[in-house]
Amino acid sequence: MTDCLFCCIVAGEIPADIVYQDEDVIAIRDIQPQAPTHVLVIPRRHIPTLSDLTADDLDLAGHLTLVAARVAADEGVAESGYRTVVNNRRDANQTVNHIHVHVLGGRAMGWPPG
Repeated sequence: MTDCLFCCIVAGEIPADIVYQDEDVIAIRDIQPQAPTHVLVIPRRHIPTLSDLTADDLDLAGHLTLVAARVAADEGVAESGYRTVVNNRRDANQTVNHIHVHVLGGRAMGWPPG
């Protein structure tokens, strides 16, 4: 998808600060961080929203979660605590239509989050 920001990053067409990558996902620092640690875990395959996942994506969905936990550990926020967020569509403030997991940490988080 040439009009998808994250597809362009995955393809190497747009630079990003990559903190982790494997054959299925890439993790990059958010360019507008909302916490001292703010990393996005993005599948290499274009999937627009969480609602677009299917039973065939079960392994990928689990992998996104495991990579988010690994990123939190690598970034040094796993012990103190971190938040993972998946925004789904407009009302949830999904600004890029390519599913991704936010990993936020490095400060105390408030509740409710919105």
